Amino acid sequence: MSNLEAAPAELECRGGAPAREAGVLEARDVPLGGPRAMRVRRTLPQRKRSLIGAWCFADHYGPDNVTTGARMDVGPHPHTGLQTVSWLFAGEVEHRDSLGTHALVRPGELNLMASGHGICHSEVSTPATTVLHGVQLWVALPDAHRDGPRDFRHYAPPAADLGGATARVFLGALAGLESPVLTYSPLLGAEIVLAAHARLSLPVDQEYEHGVLVDAGPVGMSGTRLQRSELGYLPPGAATIELANLSDDPARVLLLGGVPFEEDIIMWWNFVGRSHEEIVAFRQAWEAELDQFGRVEGYEGTPRRLPAPPLPNARLKPRTR
Repeated sequence: MSNLEAAPAELECRGGAPAREAGVLEARDVPLGGPRAMRVRRTLPQRKRSLIGAWCFADHYGPDNVTTGARMDVGPHPHTGLQTVSWLFAGEVEHRDSLGTHALVRPGELNLMASGHGICHSEVSTPATTVLHGVQLWVALPDAHRDGPRDFRHYAPPAADLGGATARVFLGALAGLESPVLTYSPLLGAEIVLAAHARLSLPVDQEYEHGVLVDAGPVGMSGTRLQRSELGYLPPGAATIELANLSDDPARVLLLGGVPFEEDIIMWWNFVGRSHEEIVAFRQAWEAELDQFGRVEGYEGTPRRLPAPPLPNARLKPRTR
């Protein structure tokens, strides 16, 4: 999904030592486009925290009735230096990209696109969709792989019974489950659904930092209470993560994790780079319709491609982990 903010913040995300304290990241409401556009709840990046492992962007949206309100219709837009991770809870989204991929994003199925040095894609909710509900995540690519080839992967992970909970592991490994999908840094991504008042103790990699994004709750995370749309953070060192459903209804979370990302990155609009000058060059290449990003075939909406917003007048302001 594109970041459609009219004046996107320019962020320098510093690699290095992670925070040593657990905490809660509250979401901010962001409109995707004009007055009737979809709205999302964004927890990454923000001033408190730019990254969890290589996870650098998290938008949580819905459930939205797209038959009476704004539907998803995001025209061709560019990406650099990242992987997009699309995960739905309800609805269906049509994906087209400049690799020539034409795929449907469905609930419980991973769609992962690697930008390499440049890719563009479109995302449109299908006519059959009445309720749209899901998350859009980005993963920063390490310097050694960020100029690699464009790529697209699809994976439908099985649901595994963990006793009072079910899990689908779409990236990495957890609780004896492992995704076959290639990642370029150590990562974990899993959907966990807990029965009413269920408690779950999950062994995790102690070298990872973790985030718990609550879709339906409230949920306890190793003693910290998290409300819907909040993202709980746990620094490296924990051997287990304790999850508790604090409600009378099923609860659902996404568990994200990874080894702390050691590289400094700059994020602006839909680009991840390493310097202000590089971001400027990406924007110029997109506006000039250069071959760096390719072209999306088959998108029928307007505009035929999203224009890049103006760059800020100021240079970067460092943001720490």
